Amino acid sequence: MEPAGRLVVMGQGYVGLPLAMRAVDVGWHVVGLEIDETRAAKLARAESYVEDVSDATLAAALATGRYEPVSSPDHLDGLDVVVITVPTPLRDGAPDLSFIEQAGHALAPYLRAGAIVILESTTYPGTTEDLLAPLLRAGSGLVAGPDFHLGYSPERIDPGNPTWGLVNTPKVVAGVDPGSLAAVRAFYDTLVERTVPVSSTRTAELTKLLENTFRHVNIALVNELAMCAEELGVDVWEAIEAAASKPFGFMRFDPGPGVGGHCLPIDPSYLSWRVQRSLGRSFRFVELANDINNHMPDHVLRRAIEVLNDRGKAVRDSRVLLLGLAYKKNSGDARESPAVRVATLLVDLGARVRAVDPHVTDPQLPVGVELVGLVELGPGELAAADLVIVLADHDLFDRALVGRYASAVLDTRHWLTPEMSIPAQRRQGEVDVARPTAAGASVVNPRDAVEYL
Repeated sequence: MEPAGRLVVMGQGYVGLPLAMRAVDVGWHVVGLEIDETRAAKLARAESYVEDVSDATLAAALATGRYEPVSSPDHLDGLDVVVITVPTPLRDGAPDLSFIEQAGHALAPYLRAGAIVILESTTYPGTTEDLLAPLLRAGSGLVAGPDFHLGYSPERIDPGNPTWGLVNTPKVVAGVDPGSLAAVRAFYDTLVERTVPVSSTRTAELTKLLENTFRHVNIALVNELAMCAEELGVDVWEAIEAAASKPFGFMRFDPGPGVGGHCLPIDPSYLSWRVQRSLGRSFRFVELANDINNHMPDHVLRRAIEVLNDRGKAVRDSRVLLLGLAYKKNSGDARESPAVRVATLLVDLGARVRAVDPHVTDPQLPVGVELVGLVELGPGELAAADLVIVLADHDLFDRALVGRYASAVLDTRHWLTPEMSIPAQRRQGEVDVARPTAAGASVVNPRDAVEYL
C-alpha cells in the first residue's frame, strides 16, 4: 500500500496523536479528529498535550500541509483509512463503550466502499464484530468484509518509554475476513517495522487484555510479597534482585504504591467483566490482583503512619512531601495514579501535604489542584517535611538532595538505596530513620536514610 491516501485518526490522545504524526512522516494525508474543541485548537497552534509528541514535531507535521486537526466529523469525507483510538473507560466496574459508539455513528455517513476501518481502543473480545460492524452497517448500508475492510489492532503505546515506541514495537493486526486482514496489515506495514497477524479480531482483542492482565497479576504478586516480607523482616528488594539473576523461568516485576495509567487499572477488568457476562463465572486471578493492587495506597498509608509514629508524630498536622504524582517513572501521566489515592488518604487524616512532580502539568489532575500544594524540590521543602514519600522515581529528582535534607523517607520504589542516600560527609545521627531488623524490632541507622515499602 502506498501511503498517499486520506487517513482519519479518530481521537488525538496518547495513542492517536503519535499515530497521526508517524502517518504524516511516511506520506499519508491525515485528518486528526479531536472532538474536544480546546484540544483541537491547541493542535492547530502546534501546542502538544501528549508528552511523546513535542511541539516541534507537531509544527513540522502542520507545515507539510498533510495534517489537519479538526473537531467536527464534517471533515471525514473522502477517507481511505480510518483508525479509531477513542477512550474506553470503566463506569461502575463495567466497560463504557460509548466513545466507540459515538465514533461509529459519526463515521458511518462518510464510509465508502473499499475503505479500511480499524479499531485500536482496548476492549473485550467481540466488540469489533458485534458492536462496531453493525453500527457502521446501520449508518452506511455497507457490510464489513464484502463492502469495506474492518479490523482490530491493539495499541501498545507505553508513554515515556525511550526504547520502545510505535515504529519498533511489533503491531498485532486482525480483520473480520481474509481481505480485511490483508488490508489492515498492508496499512500498518507503512507505519511500523513489523506486523503480527492473528486469525480473528476476537483474538487480537484478547491479546491486549492478556498482555496487561499478565502484568497486573505479577505486580500484585510482588506487592503482596512486599507486604509480607516487611512484616517478616526480610528485604524483598534483595530477594527480587537475587531472583532476577536467574537467566530462565523468572521475569522481574517490582513492588510499588499501586498501579495506574490507562491500562492496568482498567484492562484486566474488561476481561473479568466479559468472562462473568459470557460464561457466568468469575475470573479469580483478576479479581484477586485488583484487590491487592487497589489497596496498595492503603498499605503506603499504614507504613507512613508507622514511620511518623516511630518519630513521635501523628499524621494529623504532620507535613508530608510526596515525590511524584504520575503513575510511572519519567511520565506526566497521572490517570488512575496511586499517588492521588495516597494524597487523598493523608489529607483525610489531617496531614499537610505537598507534592513535587516536574512532569505533571495537567490542570485537570484533582490532587494537584484541590488537595495538595504543588512545590519545587529543594532543601527548604525537604527539611520542612516530617516525612518524604517517594511515589515515582523520576530521573529529574535529585537523590543526593533528598538524602542530605530529608529527615525521614518512605521509599515505595527502592529509589534511595542505602549507598546512594547519604553523602560520605554526613554527620553521624543527622538523619533519624527507623528500619526493621530481622527480628522485627526497629533500630536507628543513619546509614539508611529510608524506610522501604
